[in-house]
Amino acid sequence: MEFKMIAKTFMGLEEVLAQELTELGAKNIEKGNRMVSFIGDKEMMYRANFQLHTAIRILKPIATFKASSAEEMYEKVQEIDWSEYIGKGKTFSVDSVVYSEDFRNSRFVTYKVKDAIVDQFREKTGERPNISVSSPDIRISIHISDNDATVALDSSGESLHRRGYRQESVEAPLNEVLAAGMILMTGWKGETDFIDPMCGSGTIVVEAALIARNISPGVFRKEFAFEKWPDFDADLFDEIYNDDSREREFEHKIYGYDIDMKAVNTASLNVRAAGLSKDVIIEQADFADFKQPKEKAIMVTNPPYGERISTPNLLATYKMIGDKLKNCFKDNEAWVLSYRQECFEQIRLKPSIKIPLYNGSLECEFRKYCLFNGRFSDFRAEGGVVKTEEEKRQMAEKHRFKKNREFKQRMDEQEENEEQDIRSFKFLSLERRREAEKQEREHRERKNFKREDRDGGDRKKGGKKFDREDRKGKKPFGKRDDFKGGKGGKRDSKFKNDFMDDDED
Repeated sequence: MEFKMIAKTFMGLEEVLAQELTELGAKNIEKGNRMVSFIGDKEMMYRANFQLHTAIRILKPIATFKASSAEEMYEKVQEIDWSEYIGKGKTFSVDSVVYSEDFRNSRFVTYKVKDAIVDQFREKTGERPNISVSSPDIRISIHISDNDATVALDSSGESLHRRGYRQESVEAPLNEVLAAGMILMTGWKGETDFIDPMCGSGTIVVEAALIARNISPGVFRKEFAFEKWPDFDADLFDEIYNDDSREREFEHKIYGYDIDMKAVNTASLNVRAAGLSKDVIIEQADFADFKQPKEKAIMVTNPPYGERISTPNLLATYKMIGDKLKNCFKDNEAWVLSYRQECFEQIRLKPSIKIPLYNGSLECEFRKYCLFNGRFSDFRAEGGVVKTEEEKRQMAEKHRFKKNREFKQRMDEQEENEEQDIRSFKFLSLERRREAEKQEREHRERKNFKREDRDGGDRKKGGKKFDREDRKGKKPFGKRDDFKGGKGGKRDSKFKNDFMDDDED
């Protein structure tokens, strides 16, 4: 049986995630803001969790409805037969992501959803399921955009960016999903050598090795949330888990360098934990001493920005990067992720493409530099390509960065809701519950008063009828104990909304 699913990701990675899902065989793929919706069966859900490099979690929607009050939310949630999803003796948690004028407090939504579920069990069985603080059996996700609500089961559990191979990390490590997305954006899949001259804890080089070898990133994880579901098919998942037919040989090398010996030791430890020592070489080296590689290579790196990691002379560092790329990386291409425009200016090379990406809350750019030997006219005459037709098309798109900035601004304006992706519901005291209910009641009364005032004013004067259409454009957006190691129709509009939670940055 096939059903709808939602794969969540970071802003800017929707395209590569959609491509991954296409290669996986998913159907009806549709991109949204920080998510991609698709259709598949149980095997597809297992594979999406296990094999996707750029997904943060996979949700299985089980109900959609409209609700404009806590009472409506409670009633609609009670219409779901929760005995199908929460077995006897099982624990659960509720996560809420809310972008709505009707619901101002995500914790209050969490409380009402939890209450509806518990009350249903109490009425039917006389017993109530327990809430788990740290490790629930069933994770329930509620997403509200305006008055459109989606209830989904979280099939992933812990965020998929937590692969399981990272033993240690240095300051401000790059998120694994972002690193994998950057690599896939370059189009590299193991055809040449790969270099990260500022590798830190080794996230980029480990993710590059997984992509080059086509190793499923889920192989390192001990469990997924769907393994605790009542309908879990252990035989099917074992077949997926033990199937290494997709893996391939990698004939080149991946090099990670860093000037900091602590980073080198950390990266080496993580590479060994992932079982990738055969493919990845980690060495201590200063980028200032970088030499032209003997073999064709691609470079992907994430230098310090001067934000979370301090550098004695930041601009001089970027000037050095530009000099090294120009003089010691000829006939190759390099990709650099950074934050400050003044840093990019010091590189003094013209990028073929600039891709807006967010590294946590930082609005960054991922820039591609095509390096060539000699004069540009000679390079072009010999058939060299600095900017592909697709890159020209993307660079010609107007407001590429503005669109992301406006979306980010809307996210920032919802700071109260953005803090929340609650991993597990913590019981509110009776006093706090009453205060939350009072706040919701007062908010609704103020809103109804304003509507009545408009009804008695503008409408009587022949003004435009007030309804939700008037707010268009103004509303907020909405066990594997022995892991393999290094073993060698019209879509519902609500699915276009943002299902992201910020604690996964």
